[in-house]
Amino acid sequence: MVKVVEVRGLVKVYEGPGKRQVRALDGIDLATDRGECVVLLGPPGSGKTTLLRAVSGLEAPTAGEVHLGGHLMNGLPPRIRRVGLVAASHALYPHKTVRGNIEFPLKAERVPRGTRERKARWAADLLGIAHLLDRRPGRLSGDERRRVALARAVAREPAVLLLDEPLSDVDGRLRAAARDELRSLQRRLGTAMICVTHDQAEAMGLGDRVAVLDAGRFRQVGTPQDLYEEPVDTFVATVIGTPPMNLVPRGDRLVGFRPEHLLPAEEVPPDGRVTMPLRVDRIEFLSGDRHVYGRVSRICPETRVIARLPATVTTPLAAGEAREFAVPADRLRFFDAEYGNRTAPVRIAG
Repeated sequence: MVKVVEVRGLVKVYEGPGKRQVRALDGIDLATDRGECVVLLGPPGSGKTTLLRAVSGLEAPTAGEVHLGGHLMNGLPPRIRRVGLVAASHALYPHKTVRGNIEFPLKAERVPRGTRERKARWAADLLGIAHLLDRRPGRLSGDERRRVALARAVAREPAVLLLDEPLSDVDGRLRAAARDELRSLQRRLGTAMICVTHDQAEAMGLGDRVAVLDAGRFRQVGTPQDLYEEPVDTFVATVIGTPPMNLVPRGDRLVGFRPEHLLPAEEVPPDGRVTMPLRVDRIEFLSGDRHVYGRVSRICPETRVIARLPATVTTPLAAGEAREFAVPADRLRFFDAEYGNRTAPVRIAG
């Protein structure tokens, strides 16, 4: 089956300070299907935007290949690639109306005027901004400018949408609704989408698959559930999840467990559990959950951890108190203490 986007062995090298070579991308392989949303997640400088720009044609790779619809795109300009790129800045022309901004790429491609107008109106209706077509960007809110940038990309009817931090200017209280709206738009269009973000909640909410980048390489590519439940290393284990996975040292390994799996011992069936005393330092009440910050011992040197207790767990707890907690043994994950890679499980008494 032909992939909408396929990247093979992509490398991008820049010249850094002192003529030192910096590998922004270091052998990236990625393929997307029609209708699939892949989210690129990683810290600043991990290579997310560079990869997006290489697919769009704004960056020429040092090595490797970019294929769109089964065709090699290396050396071809962005206008030939049938991609819809939405930059983090939105890059709207301030002197043009909303209509002029949406139509601009179509005009550059010499699309006939009647077709341009029809496509611009269709895209504006789709994004709910038809009433703004005669306004200029300076009179729009941040959310409205984001919609205009999306409409401009959608009007080209691209094979793939490339979005760079699409929700960066959306107020935190509205982000969940904006994620749902963006996902719904992509499903209605049926196009592939590659989205860049540094926000793991955004990545987990948007992506059919999430690709975690670090220093120009993929650490793990998989479904949100795979990344959350089966991280391949400690980097992914701590990037994914709020709060992140607890990691406690035990010999030459780190034992990992998610905060919601660390519960008062009476809440965990006695068969197949590992118990550990937890001394409570402080408690936060967040969205009905209790986040318990404390220190565990017995299976490890005293180590700081977080337990997330749902509202259904009513066990009374107070700062300074010591209480027996437990984790189901099948929820433990093991990592090499030196390199952070996932290792085979070992039996822990308790």
